[in-house]
Amino acid sequence: MPFIPHTDEDVRAMLEAIGAESIETLFDEVPGALRCGGLEAVPPGMSEMEVGRLMQARAREDGQPLCFIGAGAYDHHIPAAVWQLAARGEFYTAYTPYQAEASQGTLQLLYEYQSMMTALTAMDVSNASLYDGASALAEAVLMAVRANRKSKSRRVLVPRTVHPAYRRAVQAIVGYQGIELLDLPYDPAGGHTDPAALDDHADEDIAALVIPQPNFFGVLEEVDVLTDWAAAHGALSIAVVNPVALALLEPPGEWGANGADICCGEGQPLGAPLTSGGPYFGFLCCRQSFVRQMPGRIVGRTVDLDGKPGFTLTLQAREQHIRRSKATSNICTNQGLMVTAATIHMALLGAEGLARVAAASHANTARLVERLTGIEGVEPSFDRPAFHERVLRLPAPVKDVLRSLAAHNVLGGFDLHDDYPELGDALLVCATEMRTGADIDIYYEKLERIIRMRSESRCPVEPKI
Repeated sequence: MPFIPHTDEDVRAMLEAIGAESIETLFDEVPGALRCGGLEAVPPGMSEMEVGRLMQARAREDGQPLCFIGAGAYDHHIPAAVWQLAARGEFYTAYTPYQAEASQGTLQLLYEYQSMMTALTAMDVSNASLYDGASALAEAVLMAVRANRKSKSRRVLVPRTVHPAYRRAVQAIVGYQGIELLDLPYDPAGGHTDPAALDDHADEDIAALVIPQPNFFGVLEEVDVLTDWAAAHGALSIAVVNPVALALLEPPGEWGANGADICCGEGQPLGAPLTSGGPYFGFLCCRQSFVRQMPGRIVGRTVDLDGKPGFTLTLQAREQHIRRSKATSNICTNQGLMVTAATIHMALLGAEGLARVAAASHANTARLVERLTGIEGVEPSFDRPAFHERVLRLPAPVKDVLRSLAAHNVLGGFDLHDDYPELGDALLVCATEMRTGADIDIYYEKLERIIRMRSESRCPVEPKI
């Protein structure tokens, strides 16, 4: 919608209509000491053409950086049709579809989204949807504690290979609700949760076990063994997954002998752009037997009195408005627009297209690691299979290296020092299907030069004789 400012004539006419002499008289009750005065630092107004030219110039100054950062937010290709459709008024401004008779289009889309997510995860039920992956994991933990009637402990095992931001968010949400989160160490050689680490908890009452796949390091976990351990020890299993990886990897519903109990994760890789931190959306799926404990909304398909198919909100946690802290969930809204984009994205790609994205991302990361480890001093940290992220050890402080790379328009990865100081100068790198061989070569050239120059600056210079 265009912005049309009022002219001086418009302002005078409005003031005359309300009987005011000037705009100042409208605010005469505000003491002068509280007024900010003039805005001397604000420049004069510009025309539309001038503003457009200014913004284009500033955009050129930002450049087009190559992104090799993953760590939970991924630079995937989004077909142009996704947001052309998602931004249509009937989707873009749609609110919660409480009135089914007026919201059949939105309800059908949400139903299709749920169907796609259950197919992708091999779970029975999906909601639509949650805020983001971190809060989705927190809701999954709360859900598991409620649903596990066999456990009285309210204790949950969380591997250190789970995204550190997720672990902090879960602690913030469930930590004051009497739920205890117990860390599981990772194997220093493989970067995964060694099933032997569970032996210390074999005789304890554990409500749930969180299982990431792939984990924060990009490493693939032994999900079948971990899922079966949880089932054998009376704990529910919570899968935290990358939806794109599921196009190639075994889905949570098929892990172990009977599958995971709950599955959650971040849906950003499915059509949500990297827009300065969001918005993202979380997904949550589970077994049919736990559907009453699921937060959020579930859309169902039915028929009307005339036998015509229709869609409606089958289950929603409206109790949250009246039961407060005793409610199943305190989620009062979701990221419906992101779900709309994800549904269109998955429909356009299909199962084969999503698998190609996953395979290309895996291949590009393998090529990236091969190139970068050709630089003297750069080594892989872990020796297990990975998806599209890897941890590398650098012969220089990662913070300094990333700053130098950014100066050359290369976003080189995620610094692991603050979250995993025991890894030393460790860098988490990622390559999606968006990265080309030329992009990888540029990263190699810049990184090799930075490390070589730092090495030369530390070498003592022999005096001339």
